Formats: sequence, structure tokens, C-alpha cells
Amino acid sequence: MAEKPQPVRVLYCSICSLPAEYCEFGPDFEKCKPWLIKNAPELYPDLLKEANEKEAEKVSGQLQLFGLSSGGADGATSGQTSSSKQEEVKRLPGGKIKKKERQEVVIEKVVRNKRKCITIVKGLDLFGVKLSDASKKLGKKFATGASVVKGPTEKEQIDVQGDISYDIVEFITDTWPAVPETAIYFIEDGKKVAAA
Repeated sequence: MAEKPQPVRVLYCSICSLPAEYCEFGPDFEKCKPWLIKNAPELYPDLLKEANEKEAEKVSGQLQLFGLSSGGADGATSGQTSSSKQEEVKRLPGGKIKKKERQEVVIEKVVRNKRKCITIVKGLDLFGVKLSDASKKLGKKFATGASVVKGPTEKEQIDVQGDISYDIVEFITDTWPAVPETAIYFIEDGKKVAAA
């Protein structure tokens, strides 16, 4: 005689009411995390590790607040707190470090439909140039259409119809003296080349 099948026991999350293994796909996984760490740590071992790291950072932050650390002398702790404040400014959520944008203008020529050229100008705004005014001036100077659009990196750039890369460096340096010629680069064959 065959063995009688036993019912499956499913652990449901008390926050989102989904089975615990599906919480990460639920409406608010962040609210479920504490419950999962307490009731189902074997399902999400990364959460347990993350919680331990956060706790360790919290304790070390409290120790630095009270002037206690593994540095020993008071001079070392004051140096450490000033460097940690500098790090806080540069760090983004998730621990990523924000790089300071280099002030440079990048000019790229893109060929569309095997015959139409578009010249893309990126980075003028880093020198305090208003992009809408710059696009108007470029359109008037080269008698073509120019517009401000968002590029693939969600930063605004100027798209100018036609191949104007031969005169654009001189026009930029004459019109906006804050932009040095050494800060203007071309992208040719996927490589950045200095204009000067």
C-alpha cells in the first residue's frame, strides 16, 4: 500500500501575506525584511549578512561619536572622524562613490540613414553655458536645426543637424571664453581625441 501524502506546510509573511519565498516579488520587500530575518533566515541568507553589516556600521559609528575607536590616541580618532565626514559626502546610497564630473566638452558626429549627419555637443552646461541659448546660437551660426535633447545617460546635450565639426571648436571658444580649447574633445572611431 502506498504511503499517504502529507500536506505541505507553507510559511506566509505576516507583512505582505505572500509565501515567504515570494516576498521579494511583493509590493514592499523593504518592510518584509525584518520579519524574514527573524522568521525565515534560511530563505534569504544575504539579508542576514546585510543586517549584520549594518549593525556593525551602526556600532562603529556610535563608537566614533563617543571618541572610542581602535585608533588608540585622541589625535588618531579626530583624524578618522574628519576623513569619515569627507567619505560621507562622496558616497551615494548603496556604497557607490560619486566621481566628480570632469569639465570637458565632447563633440561627436553620428551618421543616420547612411547619409544624414548629426553633430552632438555634450558638456557645455558644465562651464555655465545655458544649453537653450547655445542651441539657438549654433543654429543661427551654421544655418541649421539645433535642439537640446536628453541623451542616453539622461544628461542634456545639443543635437545639431549636419556635419559642423570642422568649425565648431573655434565657434565655441570665441562665443564662450570660459571654455578652453584644451577641454574640447572629439569622439572618432569610439576613441576620445583632443581638439587642440
